[in-house]
Amino acid sequence: MAELVSHPDEVRVVSRRFGQGATNLDRYLELDGYKAVQKALTMQPDAIVNEVKNSGLRGRGGAGFNTGMKWSFVPKQSAKPKYVLCNGDESEPGTCKDRLIFEHDPHAVIEGTVIAGLAVGSHTGYIYIRGEYRYLLEIMQKAIADAYARGFLGKNIFGSGYDFDVYWHGGAGAYEVGEESALMESLEGKRGIPRIRPPFPAVVGLWGGPTVINNAETLASIPHILLGGADWYANLGPPKNGGTRLFCLSGHLKRPGVYELPMGYNLKKMIYDVGGGIPGGRKLKAVVPGGSSTPLMTPDEIDVPMDFDSMMKAGSMLGSGGVVVLDDTTCMVKFALRIMKFYQHESCGWCIPCREGTDWLKKTLIRFHSGGGLKKDIDNILYLSQNMLGRTFCPLGDAAAMPTISIVKKFRQEFEDHLEGQPCAFEKESKIEQLPVLA
Repeated sequence: MAELVSHPDEVRVVSRRFGQGATNLDRYLELDGYKAVQKALTMQPDAIVNEVKNSGLRGRGGAGFNTGMKWSFVPKQSAKPKYVLCNGDESEPGTCKDRLIFEHDPHAVIEGTVIAGLAVGSHTGYIYIRGEYRYLLEIMQKAIADAYARGFLGKNIFGSGYDFDVYWHGGAGAYEVGEESALMESLEGKRGIPRIRPPFPAVVGLWGGPTVINNAETLASIPHILLGGADWYANLGPPKNGGTRLFCLSGHLKRPGVYELPMGYNLKKMIYDVGGGIPGGRKLKAVVPGGSSTPLMTPDEIDVPMDFDSMMKAGSMLGSGGVVVLDDTTCMVKFALRIMKFYQHESCGWCIPCREGTDWLKKTLIRFHSGGGLKKDIDNILYLSQNMLGRTFCPLGDAAAMPTISIVKKFRQEFEDHLEGQPCAFEKESKIEQLPVLA
């Protein structure tokens, strides 16, 4: 079990059962478990959709689309079965929040999946868990089996006459299947590559049927919304950004961890108050605000609310909530290379701009960082990245390009310092400190 951290500013909603033994079904029921789905069984589907829509809950996987609005796109009548798919393929570097939900509160994901099914008229749900999270599969397997044993899943759930089945599925370690259409391809037993859209999953999704796809944190939030009410949840955050968020703080921080804070919480306060600031009296150099795919921010840009709209206005993205703090010992050229190595390795290779773009960028950055760079390489890195944006079948190309563009633009001097084998400022400082003292 992961060690849980806390801070006085936290507002426990999704995480309120963490550390309280809620993997046990009886304990989950003591903590108001499955009350929300029983309430949903007494509501009309449109009423459930409207409640979620009015709550201001937006997709916690990173896209930030209004969840209730997304559900409303599913047609009421369909010749094919409808499906609910929980995206638990948490693979964005810097992000580790869904893992805690599966580990400490798996029944909340199941309950949210069932409620989503009631809202759109589905009778089948799938929970797809990241392949590297092997130990979580046993927890989810047991939770599903226990729910079936009590009549909470399967035929005639809660004696309501409504049937709903839930199945779990383990991934094979591919970042790409975090993209919803690639996730469906993988679940169907095919190679996890994205589909061309339109049609969109809400109309033509899993096995050709209308499909709702939501992140695990999104679905785990649904039972709390139905019990607390849309207004209560909406008022926890700023307008159109309701509720709380599980923020993953990592990097050069005194108190790294996953904290549940209100949407709109100030990023600077998050780093210096919640995260305790930077160890060793070092200075802040850059912040990755929402997982490795988001544009980096400099120290003078971080006095900003952490919600989807504010971060977009600030020139970055809230993304998956993975906040990575970098101090002044970080070589930004090396950091750009590390990011590109990841995306080049994870590219499915289907479309040329991503397949070739990430490979050329990786090779250029390797040569540049090792001391073989040319001045024109700096502009070429920028040019290649900009030409990947918006030209790939899925957002993976954008995910590789956006942080790279921000690093080159905001830390160009470091790239210039690396020309002809010159190290970055901190590496220079380190080498000076290592020189022997002469008598």
